[in-house]
Amino acid sequence: MDSENKAEEPFVPYGAITSLDQLDTSQRYSYADYFRWKFQERVELLRGWIHKMSPAPGMKHQSISLTLTLQIGNYFKGKTCKVFTAPFDVRLPDTKNRKRDELVFTVVQPDICIICDAEKIDDRGCIGAPDLVIEILSPGNTQKEMGIKFDLYEESGVKEYWLVEPQDKVVLVYLLKEGKYVGLKPFTEDNEISSALFPDLKFKVSDIFE
Repeated sequence: MDSENKAEEPFVPYGAITSLDQLDTSQRYSYADYFRWKFQERVELLRGWIHKMSPAPGMKHQSISLTLTLQIGNYFKGKTCKVFTAPFDVRLPDTKNRKRDELVFTVVQPDICIICDAEKIDDRGCIGAPDLVIEILSPGNTQKEMGIKFDLYEESGVKEYWLVEPQDKVVLVYLLKEGKYVGLKPFTEDNEISSALFPDLKFKVSDIFE
């Protein structure tokens, strides 16, 4: 075949992993490993263990995410804090080695996160805990979000954590106090939800689930 008509092949860095099948999911990995992964499947690294993310979010999940992003994005427009949506890597390092990627064993992709410290943001995403994290639950990830990631966000110092439950149309809010999460009364469709960190950020819960 004439080289001029040949489709240009994508550049793959030396040593890159191009298929999830090349990895041993029973092995623990670091961010240094994660950075070499160039396959299409979305995964998170939780305490060094690979967790496959759910397939492309369904319509309900996407609708809720868009509504929240618009509400929160409009509030933070022109402000110092930045709003990011998945896919966006958040690296949660060992608490004693916050700037050393080779010691990072957790990389998550929250549905929405708010980061107020510009020094935590780089070309790869965020290094360190966002100020506020929002996760939208789905049948395939409920156990992960409620369990492992809850503990990780708490340990890493995420100050405020929202769990949006589409099935029950409720939002659970946890605030970090003295290193432990304290749960507030659930916000239901009849309520207006507001952030403890950003008191002027408020809107009707019913708007989220329209």
